[in-house]
Amino acid sequence: MTAKTLFEKVWDAHVVAAESADTPAILYIDLHLVHEVTSPQAFSELRERGLKLRRPDRMLATLDHSTPTLPAGADGERPYANAEAKAQVSQLETNCREFGVELHGWNSRDRGIVHVFGPELGATQPGMTIVCGDSHTSTHGAFGALAFGIGTTEVGHVMATQCLLQRKAKTLAIHVDGHLSAGVGAKDLILHIIGEIGVDGGTGYVIEYRGDAIEQLSMEERMTVCNMSIEAGARAGMIAPDETTFAWLKGRPRAPQGAAWDAAVARWKSLRTDDGAEYDREVRIDASKVRPTVTYGTHPGMAIAMDKPVPAARNAQEKRALDYMKAEAGKPMQGTPVDVVFVGSCTNSRLSDLREAAHVLRGRRVADGVRMLVVPGSEAVRRDAENEGLHHVFTAAGAEWREPGCSMCIAMNGDFAQPGQLVVSTSNRNFEGRQGKGARTVLASPATAAASAVAGRIADPREYATEVAA
Repeated sequence: MTAKTLFEKVWDAHVVAAESADTPAILYIDLHLVHEVTSPQAFSELRERGLKLRRPDRMLATLDHSTPTLPAGADGERPYANAEAKAQVSQLETNCREFGVELHGWNSRDRGIVHVFGPELGATQPGMTIVCGDSHTSTHGAFGALAFGIGTTEVGHVMATQCLLQRKAKTLAIHVDGHLSAGVGAKDLILHIIGEIGVDGGTGYVIEYRGDAIEQLSMEERMTVCNMSIEAGARAGMIAPDETTFAWLKGRPRAPQGAAWDAAVARWKSLRTDDGAEYDREVRIDASKVRPTVTYGTHPGMAIAMDKPVPAARNAQEKRALDYMKAEAGKPMQGTPVDVVFVGSCTNSRLSDLREAAHVLRGRRVADGVRMLVVPGSEAVRRDAENEGLHHVFTAAGAEWREPGCSMCIAMNGDFAQPGQLVVSTSNRNFEGRQGKGARTVLASPATAAASAVAGRIADPREYATEVAA
C-alpha cells in the first residue's frame, strides 16, 4: 500500500469523481458553514432555478461579519453600521427560514464568528471536508480536517450538490522543531513562518504543520496557526489529530457520543501521515528562534521580530508599503507609537487569547490616548470570560468590552480606525484600509497587543510577564 500524507488521506476519502487533465475532481463536502456576507447571492441563485438544498443537515449558519458589537438600544434596535449591514443580516435570517438551515442568530447562546462557533459546537471534526465563503476556513484544519474558503458561486454549488469541483493541491510540510520560548506564542509562530516562506510561499499547496512545537500547542493555538495558512497563499493548513484534539472535542454537542465516540476516535487516530510518505516540499523552522513578532508592511509576509530592524525596501511595492505604514528601514517596530489596539477576530478571540491579554492588563491601565477594543469570538467565549471576571480586568484597565463578532478585523460593522491611526491588531490581515480608510495595521499576538496598549507603543509582552495586583 502506498504511504500517504494526512492531506492525501482526507482528499482520497472524499473524491466522488477523479481529476483528469481536462476536468477537476468532484469532492464531497461534509460541512458547509455560512454567514451573512457571501451567501445571499447563492440563495438567490437556488431560488431562481427552483433548486433545494442538497443536504441542509450539513449546513450551519451564523451572524458575524456585519453585526454590531455594541448592544441594542433601549428601543431594542441594534446599532448597525448602515442599512446594507442590517439588510444582510435580515436576508440570512429569511433565507435560513425558507431553506431550512440551522441559524445561530441573535437569540442563540452559541452565536459567534463562523470559525469560532463551529469548533465550539463540535461540528468541526477530524477527517472532514469543510468549506465556507470565507478565506479563513483553514482554521478548522487544526482538527485534521481539510478546510478551505470558497467563492460565492462555489457556495451555491455546494448548496445544490454538496460537492465541489477542485484541483488537487500539492503538499507542503512545515516542521517546527524544538520548543517555543517563554512569552512566545502561536501568533508569533505563524507570523514568523509566513515571514520566512513569504506571502506566496504556500501557493498551490496544502500545508501540514508538524513537529514537537506543533504537538505542544493547545487546540486554540493550533487554530491560530491554521487560520493564517491562507496568508502564506496556501489552499489550507492541517495538523494531525491527537489526544489534545480528542480531549478538546469530547462531550461537545455535535461530537459523537458513547460507543460512537470510541469508534470515531479509533478512526481519527489513523489520520496521520504514514511513515515513508513524501511531500512535494518541506520546510524546517527552529521554534527556539521565534521571538515576539509583528508585521511592518501591508501584507502578513512582511513580518519580523519586533526588536529587529525593518528591512530596506527591495522594490516599488515594498517602498509603497513602508511609506503607507510610516515604517523606517533600519529601525525596529518596537517603540512605534500606537493609537488603537484590537483583540479579537477568528484568529485570536478565544478564551485563551483573552486570558493572555488579561494577564498583561491586570492591575495596569491602557495608556492615555490609546483606544482598546476586546471582542470575544462567540457568546460562549463571552460567558466564560465573564464568569472568570476577565471583562472586569479589561474595563478596569480602560478597554472596551464588546459583544461577539468580527468587529475591527474587517471594519464593515461600525468598528474601525481613523485615517492615519496605527492599530495593533490580533487579526489576520494588514492590507491598506483593512481596518478603516487610511488606517495602518500591525498584526500581533494578544499578549503583544495588550502590552502595546499599556505602553502606548509597540512593546515586548515579556516585559509585562508578571501580573500587577489589581
